[in-house]
Amino acid sequence: MELDETGSGTGAVTVRRGVPAGAERRAAELYWEAFGRKLGPALNPPDKAVPFLAAHLNADRAVCALLDGRLVGLAGYQLGGRALTGGSASAVLRAYGHLRGLPRLLLLALFERHPAPGQLVMDGIAVDRGVRGRGLGSLLIEEVAAVAAERDCREIRLDVIDTNPRARALYERRGFTAVRTESTPWLRGLLGFGAVTTMRRPVDASGPRGRSTP
Repeated sequence: MELDETGSGTGAVTVRRGVPAGAERRAAELYWEAFGRKLGPALNPPDKAVPFLAAHLNADRAVCALLDGRLVGLAGYQLGGRALTGGSASAVLRAYGHLRGLPRLLLLALFERHPAPGQLVMDGIAVDRGVRGRGLGSLLIEEVAAVAAERDCREIRLDVIDTNPRARALYERRGFTAVRTESTPWLRGLLGFGAVTTMRRPVDASGPRGRSTP
């Protein structure tokens, strides 16, 4: 499915499902730009992390925004046991070596989230800095919601960290409500955040699918 949404500036933004073939590296760069601070202790240095992410993407677990054919935003999600970012324990050990890879696996385990029955778990939104403010985040969320409805999910769940109030405000505008906040002060020095809030949004199976006004 493809959607068009013309915003400020030039060109039309197209929202589609799946990372386009050949855009895996670009997707990894956007993801790292958005989440590198959080993932850095587990996957640094960036010149190793970005190729690792690109090589282990599950391309069908994302909705993407393209501007004149260039990937400028994506939202990942976990469904059916697969998320946007992959990479087995053995893949991490091959990339980083056993000595350095083992502690990285422990850190990566902190980010694991598993959907409950009837849930789709969102894996964050990454939008190119140059096109922020055009409503891409809203478009991506609504397309993820359409995926959830088509897969008979009852709700969408996500986690947002306390150092990202802009993302939380976006989620609240798109119908998410906070249900639990877990304080993690021991992670502030290592990962840069001290609390994680779980948010949920019900899925309206009878509602409109696809295009939604940001």
